[in-house]
Amino acid sequence: MDYTREEIRLSQQIFYYLLKHRELNEQKEKELYYAYTANEAVIELVKGQGEIANCLIQRYGSSIYLIPEEENEFLGFSKAELKKLLCKSQATDKDYYLSQFVILTLLVEFYDGQGQSAKSRDFIRAGELQNIISERLKEGASYYDEQAQQQLGIAYQNMLEAFESLRSSDRTNRQKTTKEGFLSGILKFLQDQQLIDYIEEDEMIWTTKKLDQLMDYYLLSQNNFKRVQQILKEVSDEPH
Repeated sequence: MDYTREEIRLSQQIFYYLLKHRELNEQKEKELYYAYTANEAVIELVKGQGEIANCLIQRYGSSIYLIPEEENEFLGFSKAELKKLLCKSQATDKDYYLSQFVILTLLVEFYDGQGQSAKSRDFIRAGELQNIISERLKEGASYYDEQAQQQLGIAYQNMLEAFESLRSSDRTNRQKTTKEGFLSGILKFLQDQQLIDYIEEDEMIWTTKKLDQLMDYYLLSQNNFKRVQQILKEVSDEPH
């Protein structure tokens, strides 16, 4: 396909916008949004640039998203970066995988419904989420022996040890060496990524439209369900 100079210019402008904002919304940038959706050549050019940059360009509802591939550490986050952002200093792999378990637990609490949308609740309190995390870790560690945990691919005992090593404190203590501070740091990170709204003073957590769309159209698809399983399996593959 031959492209016009204007189509190439528009595709570069759209891709740069996506690199900068990760999302192109119809309400905020109508001109660029319609320049993308109304022209197959522009769509092809933008998706091609995304492929070169090791990302997916996907439109869900009235938004276009740039989604880094799993191994894309330039536009996404490496394991080392996430460990530094989410965990206490000198964190181990147990701490890192505990942080991933917290995020997956949060997603399960919001998105385990059936029907047009998988979303099953509007909000959750941080204290309730913390209790659910503790309960699930204890249940998993008591129900599955070490061999079963390895076969399942989720090292509950290791993550439970990491969770119990964190001190309990009041809600005003936000140090990552406490359960409350550890959880608060993860929630703030998700808020920075525009995936949740977190009101720290009231301990209230809501999901954003961005996360709702990504879950319904992307993360909960059959292909990506296998990716989640692989992420969980890595917990047992790491040295204990």
